[in-house]
Amino acid sequence: MRASAVAGTRRWPWWLAIGVLAALLALQLLLSQRGQLAADAGWRPLVTSACSALGCRVPPWREPSAWSMLSRDVVPAPEAPCELEVTAAFRNQARWPQPLPVLVLSLTDRHGRTVAARAFTPDEYAPGESVAGDATHPGRQEGAPDAPALLAAGEATRVRFRVREPGPEIVAFSFEFR
Repeated sequence: MRASAVAGTRRWPWWLAIGVLAALLALQLLLSQRGQLAADAGWRPLVTSACSALGCRVPPWREPSAWSMLSRDVVPAPEAPCELEVTAAFRNQARWPQPLPVLVLSLTDRHGRTVAARAFTPDEYAPGESVAGDATHPGRQEGAPDAPALLAAGEATRVRFRVREPGPEIVAFSFEFR
């Protein structure tokens, strides 16, 4: 009986080692899949916590449906007869900060046909003053010079840019966030 008791006490280091290795494997899987897991609202808090403790980076949250348009206008530019001045204000309704969206502007004629459409990246439109929130404009992430500008949850911004007028038959416009 004594021999089996000794053999049982010698097994616990193996079980401990297996448990530690399993935990390390789970952590490695979590970190290697952090991009995909961080895109899921249920997993994001866990991945963010793990990465903040381990010093890794989580990709920014992207939820195009969470952008809400507050105001928008397309008018002829006063000093340029063949250009339209586009202004818009929009808010990040997501629960986390997210990069500025790609804005798709579509111009339609009186028959409802799309005459012109163009996607504008955040580098192409100039974020202006903040409409709400503490920041005066969207900022870059700390320590990441090439990181995209993030707009905090609940914060809004105004943008302004110009486009060439495709013709005088334009009667309507629409925006889409991507």
